[in-house]
Amino acid sequence: MQRVLADRPRVITASVGHAWDLPENTFGAAYAKFMGKRNFSPDDRPPVRFMDTEELTYVATRAREIHDFWHVLFKLPTNVLGESALKIVEFQQTYLPMCFLSVIGGTIRLNPFKRDVLLRDYMPWALKAGRASSDLMCIYYEEHFHEDLADVRNKWGIIPAPATDGGTKLK
Repeated sequence: MQRVLADRPRVITASVGHAWDLPENTFGAAYAKFMGKRNFSPDDRPPVRFMDTEELTYVATRAREIHDFWHVLFKLPTNVLGESALKIVEFQQTYLPMCFLSVIGGTIRLNPFKRDVLLRDYMPWALKAGRASSDLMCIYYEEHFHEDLADVRNKWGIIPAPATDGGTKLK
């Protein structure tokens, strides 16, 4: 984390745009495909506000910016079920109350079937995955874009999410 705090890399198009040119099996290419499929741009995030120091502002900004990397690494969609599952991983990693509150809010929005899937399948997985992983806030992700995605997951102890929700494919 010291290098990340010292260098303060940003996940913006200028610094991650090269991911589109990387081989298909790489972490960077998987990130580019994830962002492109959803028509997301790393430049579209609103700025972090209401922080006491410049360092806290950067840490909060970095947490927002690496969220999409976590979607790629854990193989989670950007629907309410996927976001709720990822927030459980984030809570396990950071113990930030906002993550826990997001899970509660997301759970309320789910229909009973998907709520059951979240609580029965994804919550135990997410708690285990969050514990098993390296300290994901401390990784200089941009330096690993050229590496094989499976190798990156293995190196950081990433356990990808279950592929289905009660027998139906996640979207």
